[in-house]
Amino acid sequence: MTKRATYAVEIAGLRRELPLFEIKPGLRIAILNILGDTELVQACAKALAEKFKNVDYDLLVTAEAKSIPLAHALSVETGKPYVILRKAYKPYMGDAIQAETLSITTGQPQTLYLDEKDRKLIKGKKVMVVDDVISTGSTLQGMRMCIQKAGAEVVAEAAIFTEGERAQWQNIISLGHLPVFTG
Repeated sequence: MTKRATYAVEIAGLRRELPLFEIKPGLRIAILNILGDTELVQACAKALAEKFKNVDYDLLVTAEAKSIPLAHALSVETGKPYVILRKAYKPYMGDAIQAETLSITTGQPQTLYLDEKDRKLIKGKKVMVVDDVISTGSTLQGMRMCIQKAGAEVVAEAAIFTEGERAQWQNIISLGHLPVFTG
């Protein structure tokens, strides 16, 4: 097996080597995969919670799957409940709200679903949207659409990292920024 190139980051006081993957010819991104990295998830949740401690919000919302541990850790850290927007509809989800977006990692359309039970929890609430990495903003847009359709208001958005064009992410509460790699 060939050794994969990596990009070193220091985040929330921890150092990680993020593998670089080509997502289309001539364009590589550093992949943050927090699944199973309890130390990093806990450190990032603590650091993010501190950064948005003065934001007035009622609950956290994220999209499955990689940011679920972060939403859970933030919920424990802040005492706020969290809701997961699903990427596949299951019959038990009932009268779910849905929004379609385009995934940068797969290049395919992606639909997000808000479960019927969570519609009741979110309606009329102030929401903090959370993600692991915000790159193109397509998942963020899908999350916003679901939240608005549910009658809630997005009051802030947070991520461990933003990626790509830094200027467009100036309103995102984050712990760092990742470049994209061309050539």
